[in-house]
Amino acid sequence: MDWQALKVSLELAFWTSFFLFPIGVFVGRALAVRQLPFRPVIQSLIFLPLVLPPTVLGYYFLVAIAPDALLGSGWFWLTGRPLAFTFEGLLMVSLIANLPFAIQPVQNSFAAIDSDVRDAARVCGLNFWQALWKVELPLAWPGLLSAFLLTFTHTLGEFGVVLMVGGNLEGETRTLSIAIYDEVQALNMTAAGQMSLLLLVLAFVSLLLVQWKTQRFADKGQR
Repeated sequence: MDWQALKVSLELAFWTSFFLFPIGVFVGRALAVRQLPFRPVIQSLIFLPLVLPPTVLGYYFLVAIAPDALLGSGWFWLTGRPLAFTFEGLLMVSLIANLPFAIQPVQNSFAAIDSDVRDAARVCGLNFWQALWKVELPLAWPGLLSAFLLTFTHTLGEFGVVLMVGGNLEGETRTLSIAIYDEVQALNMTAAGQMSLLLLVLAFVSLLLVQWKTQRFADKGQR
């Protein structure tokens, strides 16, 4: 087991989920509740990573963080470091790649809330933040949990964009998926099997938890 690669994977998955959670809440709610202009275009851009080859996403991100590009030069001016082949660059592209997993479950949960519930909250004198915290979030929490777990688990197993943007720097950008690839290349199937089994178990447990909590919430709502 490559424990250092596991540590990098867990850190990447945690920070990706952490930063995308509030984005998922507000963007998902806006898509579910508001009549946004150009909504099909916005949704298509958000869900594009689901169908776009990871190498294409990685390529365009590398172009965006090149030393002569706005993002790349701005980051270098602020930190004195390039973004390519660093954990920070890997985190940024991970945020983009996981947008669909952070937004879609939340959007579906907010869309399932009856508009009369929001109207009742306003009639009771609750402002936007009070209604969101006391009424909408408790009703939408299965979607929030699903979004967090799906984002976390998908990030753990991400390979294409990780290799394109992060490379294979030990202790910096070498994740568990890259370590599995290296072990297979070296014909070390035992180590590759152990790490693959770990990712398989984590993915299954996350999905099982999502299904269990969602079913419990649905059963509770039918009583």
